[in-house]
Amino acid sequence: MQDKRDEHTYMARLAEQTERWEDMVENMKKVAEITKDLNNEERNLLSIAYKNTVGQRRTAWRAITAYEIKEKQKIVKYQEVLQYYKARVEKELDYYCNEVLQLIDHTLLKKTANTEARVFYHKMKGDYNRYIAEYSQQKAQEKAIQQAQQAYQTALELIDKDKFPKTNLLRLGVTLNYSVFCYEIMSDVAKACELAKTVKDEAIKELDDMEEDQYKDVTTILQLINDNLTNWQAELPDEGGKK
Repeated sequence: MQDKRDEHTYMARLAEQTERWEDMVENMKKVAEITKDLNNEERNLLSIAYKNTVGQRRTAWRAITAYEIKEKQKIVKYQEVLQYYKARVEKELDYYCNEVLQLIDHTLLKKTANTEARVFYHKMKGDYNRYIAEYSQQKAQEKAIQQAQQAYQTALELIDKDKFPKTNLLRLGVTLNYSVFCYEIMSDVAKACELAKTVKDEAIKELDDMEEDQYKDVTTILQLINDNLTNWQAELPDEGGKK
């Protein structure tokens, strides 16, 4: 069993190097199935595999949507072809997003009691439901939004309960992605700003106490949070009610 685990993990690393993301997904699914609990490296490999597999299709969907808007201003001969292609990409997004969500719910969360692992998986649940909410409509979108919000909030509750350091990378990552969800999906600029500002201010106070090997990663994600905050705050009304 350990040999198979090591073999599939090695194949996943090889697939990563060759950017064969679907192969990486298949190997990490097998690792998840035969392993009692994924270690930190295996969790990261699983995340990378699905992030890139889904990421390619999110990029394609955005490009098609932009092209669709552009072409609607003309009399287009191939509108049906465009719609077919867009639906095909959405079907692939549905497949991979729902696959990883089922893997998390039915396998990964059931196998671990480790708080950091549980936070990691709830963050992934939030992310992939957020991706579904980007392209889905009506009831499917409402369901994805509700589940994304619940997953992010569960992750933050676990973080607070276990008293993660303010500079913990997972804590910063959860809050960053939740704030993006609030801004992009919920159109709640105030909530997005509140989340980003709070986590940034709290982390900055503890930067001097950090281990040197994590300093660069933490400051990088804090810069992303700060960039978002700067852009979002410009959209908030001032005290007089004007933007």
